Amino acid sequence: MAIDTEQKSPYDGKVWGIFKLPFRQTGNNTRTTPSSSSASNLYVQTQPHVEGSNHHGSAISVSSVAKSLLPTRRRLKLDPANKLYFPYEPGKQVRSAVRIKNTSKSYTAFKFQTTAPKSCFMRPPGAIVAPGESIIATVFKFVEPPENNEKQMDQKSRVKFKIMSLKVKGPMDYIPELFDEQKDQVAIEQILRVVFLDPERPCPALEKLKCQLDEADAALEARKKPPEDSGPRIIGEGLVIDEWKERRERYLARQQVEGVDSA
Repeated sequence: MAIDTEQKSPYDGKVWGIFKLPFRQTGNNTRTTPSSSSASNLYVQTQPHVEGSNHHGSAISVSSVAKSLLPTRRRLKLDPANKLYFPYEPGKQVRSAVRIKNTSKSYTAFKFQTTAPKSCFMRPPGAIVAPGESIIATVFKFVEPPENNEKQMDQKSRVKFKIMSLKVKGPMDYIPELFDEQKDQVAIEQILRVVFLDPERPCPALEKLKCQLDEADAALEARKKPPEDSGPRIIGEGLVIDEWKERRERYLARQQVEGVDSA
């Protein structure tokens, strides 16, 4: 059986075509493939050259964009996390509470802001908390009477509160100007919306609110009390004020009275 030696395989010229070098140049090395020329043009268009510029500025811009896309790392943990519960009592000033805990490794300042500063205020409006420390902030709000006998509890309040945080170097006195001086370092921790609760209907959120308010009131009373005297007071170096001085003063006072009577 004769075999046609001149019959070409259907894969001849195709398999080897895959392995052809796309950047092969001939002649005086001035000929380039379309793919290489388009890639180089694209690179030139996306990388404009400016005199005096370097790659450092572009690296900074890329890093800033990357940071803006990353989620903000929170310094504070709030309880409740994103709501402020108020008992619904129209025409009265009611209170809410939120526990603020510093979960970072540095001292952190926080600050309250509200969309209704005329009818709401916070105590404290801001403070500095140590790492791991937690406090309960009390929020006061005046509840407007409903119009046309509408039930405000069933409606969403437009009042919102914002808590911001700022990393500080260490323990210091809180001043609101800290957030104005370091605006670039301020982070928005959470935006809290107002939720009204029916005081006549017990629920877990209302019970938790009462416990937090009691704890906040107890902490406020503790701060008002003067520090207890734990022993004799030392004034200067080596001078001790003790009970013997009070006894001596009473003794001298009696001596003076007896001397006047005898005269």
